[in-house]
Amino acid sequence: MPRKSLHHRATSTIKDRIAKAMPDLTPSYRQMADYVLAHSFRTATMTIDELAEATGVSVATANRFAHTLGFSGFPAFRAELVRGFESALAPVERMRDELTRRATCAEVMAASLADNQANIETIRQSLPADVCEQIVTAILGARRVLVAGFGTSGYLAGMLAHGLELHCSHVQSLAGVGGPAHGARTLFRLQPQDAVVVISFPRYVKDSIIIARKARERGARIVALTDSPTSPLAALGDLTLYVQAASRFNATSDSTIHAVIEALCAAVAHHAKNSVKSAAAMTEFVLPWLHQQGKSE
Repeated sequence: MPRKSLHHRATSTIKDRIAKAMPDLTPSYRQMADYVLAHSFRTATMTIDELAEATGVSVATANRFAHTLGFSGFPAFRAELVRGFESALAPVERMRDELTRRATCAEVMAASLADNQANIETIRQSLPADVCEQIVTAILGARRVLVAGFGTSGYLAGMLAHGLELHCSHVQSLAGVGGPAHGARTLFRLQPQDAVVVISFPRYVKDSIIIARKARERGARIVALTDSPTSPLAALGDLTLYVQAASRFNATSDSTIHAVIEALCAAVAHHAKNSVKSAAAMTEFVLPWLHQQGKSE
């Protein structure tokens, strides 16, 4: 069932219960009900203490409010409210769990690095050779390569475009100052000989999915970088590379995705014609901007 439908089902259940109970609610319960209806997502992220403080009631009152709505207690009430927000709330819940554990700054940093290391090792051992070959061939054989990604993925899209531009005749990142609207204008000129690389990870940005869908309608080859077959981007990709990017403190590990992007650029460089010649020419061109040890200004 689509995530939107789940969200609607969950919030309507809470709303229905509140509406049914509203005539008999005490002023304190009514105050809580108004807050929950106005801030359902925020409430789903709160502990019972935080909700009590936000609504100006006691913790006991907050728990009794859940009972009044027919739940066994606040945990059951919150679990019902969370339903449908799972993808968006997953990073918050992981962070909440981690923050209950005592740890030094160095231990937290080490844990984050361990997450990245585990992700990269899993990816390294399970790289689909045929898909990797086809993606590199599609990129090098394209008339134009457009790279799309918005939100945090916009930075990753820029890094991918930067890594490919030395080896492809025309590379453009759609994550520019014009935003998704400018990207949509660019798609108008797409042809079947073009390739569009779309990057989207939890939390998935709708603009990336819309861009992929529109590019597909224009007949371009879609290369998708995403996390799993359940991603809304997975069904739109002609070629899809799945990247495990789990993180304890963020929605995804951007450094893991960046490592895969660097690996993909390395494969493109290895299979491109005249890579060394292009790299040497580029280096010579940018020499005036590089600091050279021992050379006077």
